[in-house]
Amino acid sequence: MQRNKFLVGAVGGATAVVALGGIGTYLLSGTESTTGLNARNTVSVDGHRALAANIVAGRTENKYHPLPWVGDKLSGVTCPTGLKAVAGATLTCTGKKSDGKTVEIPVRVTEAGAKSITWAFER
Repeated sequence: MQRNKFLVGAVGGATAVVALGGIGTYLLSGTESTTGLNARNTVSVDGHRALAANIVAGRTENKYHPLPWVGDKLSGVTCPTGLKAVAGATLTCTGKKSDGKTVEIPVRVTEAGAKSITWAFER
């Protein structure tokens, strides 16, 4: 009888660990970011307020490979211009994998307001 209780407890514990790992991976692997627009990180692109290219590049590089089993490790991510604070605006940034291959990273604005911009990249 005690073996059955132990087995049920062990299986239940393993299931909980796997579930928490899955939830943690999901939360950490998000590709969406909301960034405030202020004097330090806002530039002008074609007459529109935009999030500075270095902010988009840095955030993308940090979120691209949040865990060893999610995404590829990138370095040297650059974006050609700032990301316009206009819903639907797009931009393609580039980065390098550890093997030297170049990766193109599409970035898209999902929501833009007077004080912040929400954007996402594709992994």
